[in-house]
Amino acid sequence: MALINIKNPAERVSFREAVVRGLGSAQGLFFFESIQPLPNVYELLQADSLERNTAILGHLVGDEISADRLKAMIASAFDFPVPCVPVSGRIDALELFHGPSLAFKDFGARFMARCLAGFREAEGANTPMTILTATSGDTGAAVAHAYHGQPGIRAVILYPRGKISPLQEKLFCALGDNVTTFAVDSDFDRCQQLVKQAFDDPGLRDDLGLNSANSINIARLIAQTCYYFEAVAQKVRGLSEKESGALLHSLVFCVPSGNFGNVTAGLLARALGLSYKRVIAATNRNDTVPRFLASGNWDPRPTMATVTNAMDISQPNNFPRVQELGERLGLDLARILSACSISDEETREALRALYVDGYLADPHSALAWKALAGRLEPDERGMFLCTAHPAKFLEVIQDALEIEVPLPPALEAVKD
Repeated sequence: MALINIKNPAERVSFREAVVRGLGSAQGLFFFESIQPLPNVYELLQADSLERNTAILGHLVGDEISADRLKAMIASAFDFPVPCVPVSGRIDALELFHGPSLAFKDFGARFMARCLAGFREAEGANTPMTILTATSGDTGAAVAHAYHGQPGIRAVILYPRGKISPLQEKLFCALGDNVTTFAVDSDFDRCQQLVKQAFDDPGLRDDLGLNSANSINIARLIAQTCYYFEAVAQKVRGLSEKESGALLHSLVFCVPSGNFGNVTAGLLARALGLSYKRVIAATNRNDTVPRFLASGNWDPRPTMATVTNAMDISQPNNFPRVQELGERLGLDLARILSACSISDEETREALRALYVDGYLADPHSALAWKALAGRLEPDERGMFLCTAHPAKFLEVIQDALEIEVPLPPALEAVKD
């Protein structure tokens, strides 16, 4: 499928060019000019994960990557489990934190890294490449681990000083080698602005071979659509097509939302034919989108620090793609998409309630559960996305629950 620059639709590019460039002119995001639904969604949901993901991503990238090469890239990138765990009678948790950086960002970062490596290899490129990215926490670790040790590629990561958890920071600042990190005396929105500013400088962009691994890069975004299909596949495997359809039409996703890449991926899955009922975007006090959907006024306010720091974003960079899916590509966003804001105290209450029920969640995932549990209709089933391992947010969890959280090996290795 061809891609266009949302800000300048006359600028049409291939998938390869969109991945390599990252951003279009005038900081415009690349997105699909049109989206054709997958022809065989029920059959794909009954297939194994590798076959399904190859079909989904192959549908989006076309013949730019051979089926065999794409399958090998996916097998290498998504080499960790994605369990769907029952939490209550009608609510499940989709755990996306079992990759090397313990966050959902591993899906997009690892797939994008393999796309770039494949394009460079095919072209025999020997010029340097710099991956420049901003992070509010989890993206930094996912990008650092995806590119660490890759020859010819330097990863440079900007993050807001003092506004991510200490273990998050150590997970990507302790690697060294070709990974360089900068703490910025501001918030995530400023870090993101600096990345965009760099891309606006043609000389800088060309001399350094700049690319971005934020969710502004289309390769990261399309990789995330796969786990929405995986979530449904785990629920409908073995069901008839009629039974599968009935479950889908009652299914509500709830997504903890900061930069809105994750919600965009879910809506893209919907456009590809995964006909779940609706999706809730759950934000913290940085509630630009919930206010916009309620009033029609885009009014970003100064970013506020919260206990869900990875979502402390007032100007979500992916929201123009959400609007594209509605305005140009035909999704009925008024019916499918809603958004709400959850306070820090409500998030702490959610952590405690989930723990009493036997489930330990990180604050962002608990926030999503809170939003879903309060908005689920009697005839609906819910699934909230668990975006990070709880141990990455020890301070918040220990304060709310007064328990010790054991560290997984990836964090144990960098804690000191």
